[in-house]
Amino acid sequence: MRMLDLLLKKRSGLALSPAELEFIALGAADGSIPDYQLSAWLMAAFLNGLTPAETAAFTKAMALSGKKLDLSAVKGAKVDKHSTGGVGDGVSIALAPVVAACGVVVPMMSGRGLGHTGGTLDKLEAMKGFKVRLEPSYIVRQLKATGLSMFGQTAQLAPSDKKLYALRDASCTVEALPLIVASILSKKYAEDITGLVMDVKYGSGAFLKDFRKSRELAVALMKTAKLLGIRCVAVMTAMNEPLGLAIGNGIETSQCVKILSGEKGPEDFMRVLEVLSGWMIHLGGRARTAEEGAAKARAAIADGSALEKFRLMVKWQGADVRVVGDPDRFMPRARLARQIKARKAGFLTAMEARTVGFASVALGGGRAKAEDAVDFGAGFILAKKPGDRVRPGDLIATAYASDPAKLADGVKMFEASLAYGTRAPRKEPLIREIIK
Repeated sequence: MRMLDLLLKKRSGLALSPAELEFIALGAADGSIPDYQLSAWLMAAFLNGLTPAETAAFTKAMALSGKKLDLSAVKGAKVDKHSTGGVGDGVSIALAPVVAACGVVVPMMSGRGLGHTGGTLDKLEAMKGFKVRLEPSYIVRQLKATGLSMFGQTAQLAPSDKKLYALRDASCTVEALPLIVASILSKKYAEDITGLVMDVKYGSGAFLKDFRKSRELAVALMKTAKLLGIRCVAVMTAMNEPLGLAIGNGIETSQCVKILSGEKGPEDFMRVLEVLSGWMIHLGGRARTAEEGAAKARAAIADGSALEKFRLMVKWQGADVRVVGDPDRFMPRARLARQIKARKAGFLTAMEARTVGFASVALGGGRAKAEDAVDFGAGFILAKKPGDRVRPGDLIATAYASDPAKLADGVKMFEASLAYGTRAPRKEPLIREIIK
């Protein structure tokens, strides 16, 4: 088999066989196919597309280009969640222990923040000592003992994705829908899960702003997941403003710990948490409906079992369990703070999510480049949200940073995200559609 022939075939708009797609995935993983030919094939796939069967076959081939996680020794359904990324979207930190407390095995593989969106691994590592790079054998032991493990992608897991992801960025093929689907689901298939709940964002702070394009991605993900034998559901959620009241790694994790401890959480955050929990519990066979699953999720928080699952995970993964009882003391908080106050009277009509996300990056709480260090204590705590009535001087948010220049830049960017009006803005539905 020659890569030149496969390039010509895809350039001509013809479908490739599973064996041919496997050849490409393995060649990307082991370096036997040069980058210039892989880049040319990615462009051909971008221009001519992949059929649903090709997408599923390529996803599987990418997953099997390395070592697949073997969870056969762990009894029960294994359900994960994937979010396409947002601002203030630390839901996974609370979601995973809630679902595990309801009897579903949760192997949650996550990524790091890049650009304006946060990453679950960075939020977990805000707990000093928390290990996200785990050996497969350790993940299995932890899941058997606790039903919950949150970890990062290993070098052996879907290695072709790492190569192709970098080349997509360099060859202007990032937006190719089949390649996005293959990238997301190859890691999930390699994780050996039986169910997947996808939180697909749309709006200003989302990867895909337009609802129709985001929905198209959700449908493509659903079709491919089903072809791979993974039960799934896609929840379409709005991301025009930050979710919850916390933005930043340690700040978002603290918010989640407090929610698990029984404190009342922000209404929008709790709505997304309960809906995603309900579907994960349902797909995991622990509830007849998603609504019943959501009720079980609320009960797991109320009776303390979700907090206990979180404490067990913290202990197993090397962090100080005292963070569970007192997050304000044991979670990082940057030493410099500045209050951001309303400049006009009326209603806060906007807090544009993408700008707020980049403002958090400016404070030090995110990455402009993959190799950038993160300040775990930087970020914002919101006091107001769009729709709230304000007067001049009312507190809207508090910004935290470790460097005066970064603090000034972050505050300036945050203030640029705000808009005021004489009438309350019309609120769009937080959850627009659930695709089953």
